[in-house]
Amino acid sequence: MTADAPSRGLVLVVEDEPAIADLVRLYLTRDGFGVHLERDGEAGLAAARRLRPVACVLDIALPGLAGTEVCRRLREAGDWTPVIFLTARDDEVDRIVGLELGADDYVTKPFSPRELVARVRAVLRRTAGPPESADRPRAVGPVTLDPGRRTVTAAGVPVHLTSTEFDLLAHLMARPGRVFTREELLAAVWGYAAHAGTRTVDVHVAQVRAKLGAVSVIRTHRGVGYAADA
Repeated sequence: MTADAPSRGLVLVVEDEPAIADLVRLYLTRDGFGVHLERDGEAGLAAARRLRPVACVLDIALPGLAGTEVCRRLREAGDWTPVIFLTARDDEVDRIVGLELGADDYVTKPFSPRELVARVRAVLRRTAGPPESADRPRAVGPVTLDPGRRTVTAAGVPVHLTSTEFDLLAHLMARPGRVFTREELLAAVWGYAAHAGTRTVDVHVAQVRAKLGAVSVIRTHRGVGYAADA
């Protein structure tokens, strides 16, 4: 389905319920985004590869390929386009699985379309990178992070992070040794309050640590939160 001409960029929405898809398209279009709709996972995956959208909003329970499988295949192919899952499931296990597959955010039905648009904009702000004044590369131990280029290396080896994982690591490395609570990280990195669930922070920290491997510089401070090595 053809998109409206984008000004903020093209968002791919893969949703098999026409009423929800049309509602999401309406609100994203009002906010200045172009929108391309698909109804099933196979078509959504093909559209993501063909159109190179600025972000993908994926329902999980799609005909054909599930949204989680679409995300997994994109990540396996090295495509780190921001992904927001949209689903009726509200179980913590489902949310964690989605995040572990490389999703950047997770919105459950019923949802506020305004909140969904705000989540898309927040993900894109993170992807766009920091202001020029904060562009200088920073290093903690063997880990080097370049905010301007949005790259990370661990002991000289490139590390591929989602936009959210990158911003979480960047926030911690900006002030080495400073312990951030989960609530502070939710507000600073995700842009919303703790009602979203601090387990989201734990899952993303675990993902970043796994990708950094033996040289992970993130430390847990039990009962408080997380910090990058000083």
